[in-house]
Amino acid sequence: MDNLAALASPQNIAAAKALATPANIATALVAMNFLAFAAFGIDKARAEAGAWRISEGTLLRLAFFGGTPGAYAGRALFRHKTRKQPFCSQLHTIAALQLAAGVGLAVYLW
Repeated sequence: MDNLAALASPQNIAAAKALATPANIATALVAMNFLAFAAFGIDKARAEAGAWRISEGTLLRLAFFGGTPGAYAGRALFRHKTRKQPFCSQLHTIAALQLAAGVGLAVYLW
């Protein structure tokens, strides 16, 4: 319990706020989209080669943590996981949740 209190200390909160600049957030989103895009390409190449694959869970987590545009671009360019259910539904759900969160944040900030 002491560890949780230490995490929520004013110094740690101030440090987190200092790191959460628009430039850092944008950089993180660009990196996550690049990773998601690359993961789809790598998984497609491995699928064609019959090699070890990247799990669907990993691909969905990359999308969930900000890489949705990269995931959709990778799906389209590499024609990978386009007909796979329930993967498609889960990816669409993640995109819808992110869109709703973005609209909610925009409404809250205005």
